[in-house]
Amino acid sequence: MGSGKSSIARAYSKKNEYYFLDTDDMIESLENRSIDKIFEAEGEAYFRSLEKELVSWLKDNVSHAIISTGGGMLQHCEQLKELGTVIYLEVPFSTIVSRMSPSELQKRPLFQDKEEAKSMYEQRDSIYRKNSDLILDADCSINELVSRLSSAIASL
Repeated sequence: MGSGKSSIARAYSKKNEYYFLDTDDMIESLENRSIDKIFEAEGEAYFRSLEKELVSWLKDNVSHAIISTGGGMLQHCEQLKELGTVIYLEVPFSTIVSRMSPSELQKRPLFQDKEEAKSMYEQRDSIYRKNSDLILDADCSINELVSRLSSAIASL
């Protein structure tokens, strides 16, 4: 959450002529409600089932795309790696907090308690490291990160 996944993916896809997809946006469109409303009404398990269904659909129907996923997707969707290269944008927790406005923080159901959010960040960090094909230091400007990402992908 708050690592800049969507911003970086959008900038990279524009520069490199890829389709840009954001799984959270897709789920909100399919459900016709926001992520926080889905969590509030149906709970996290239901949301994770939507993510799994979406990954399955993406795997069968999408190519030449850069996909920004929700922060928990790698942890909960085993099929994610079947979509392509998984990239972890590594950002210190303090930077994530500083990047988000109070209204953005309110929209994130798993970020309502900062101590719990930090604990989740620390737990996910090891999962991301273990399951990612590429880890990039993302504590920099969007332009710098797009350049780093382009170089890293070219060398794969």
